[in-house]
Amino acid sequence: MHAWEQIQKTVDYIEEHISEEIKIETLAQLASLSQFYYQRLFCRLVKKPVNEYIKLRRLARASEALFNREEKILDIALDFGFSSHEIFTRNFKSAFGMTPEEFRSKPVRLNNYVKPQLLLNYTLVDENVPLITDGIILEITRKRITAPQYFAGLTAEEPIEQMPGGGGTGIDTLGALWDSFHAAKAGIPGIQPDGAELGVTFPGTRKGCYRYFAGAEAVPGSDSGDFTDWVLREGEYIVCHFEAEDFEHLVMDAVYKAHRYLFETWLPNHSMNVSPFAAERYPSHSPDTTSMEIWVKPV
Repeated sequence: MHAWEQIQKTVDYIEEHISEEIKIETLAQLASLSQFYYQRLFCRLVKKPVNEYIKLRRLARASEALFNREEKILDIALDFGFSSHEIFTRNFKSAFGMTPEEFRSKPVRLNNYVKPQLLLNYTLVDENVPLITDGIILEITRKRITAPQYFAGLTAEEPIEQMPGGGGTGIDTLGALWDSFHAAKAGIPGIQPDGAELGVTFPGTRKGCYRYFAGAEAVPGSDSGDFTDWVLREGEYIVCHFEAEDFEHLVMDAVYKAHRYLFETWLPNHSMNVSPFAAERYPSHSPDTTSMEIWVKPV
């Protein structure tokens, strides 16, 4: 068994026993490692110490449960391994900047720590060969566009450390940006009502920051006024297509795993450099949407 398989086994165990007391000793035995080497290997592969990872996954699962207003917050805390309301509240506020009560009364999208699928770090698929793993289907292809494609929308800039899926916690500001775009979409000149939507990550104007564009297809040559324009230039692109069971899993889980696989595994193993942007292409943000694509341009 490969080292990553031993750690993945314990990651799966943690998820299945998230509401129970989880001891390092139990996890190390499951991985057939000493506690010392298990903790070193876990931190190396998952990028978090074991106990910190368990806490973050408990907070992620608890934050989802808070949407059920019929369940008491204390019961949710106990269900996900927190020994008291006070401890749950302290950890929740430290991670997200608000109490569970504040989140429940005024829900926002959160950056939660996603359960890793370590297989994606060690599996190299060929082009046009689908990979099925951990509830997602992923495939790498090439596409060529022969004419520029135009988009109009909104742009935000924030510290790289707050990037969703990067391992940090807090409020999902990109989700708020998409909400703002959809609220304004009908009034943006030139927007094509049934056109694709595009989210683009690209370099920021300040050190340690990145920018993100959220928009939709626009009629070529239209004046978008005070809104931001983005052009997907003609040429060949590497496209990572992926699917999930529903829209929430698509945008809150699968997209981060697909990004990581494309940029940390597939592109480096093909010695391929790309332009400094990644475009997430959605048919729409409808709850019925279960697939999307990440587009990058080889250089």
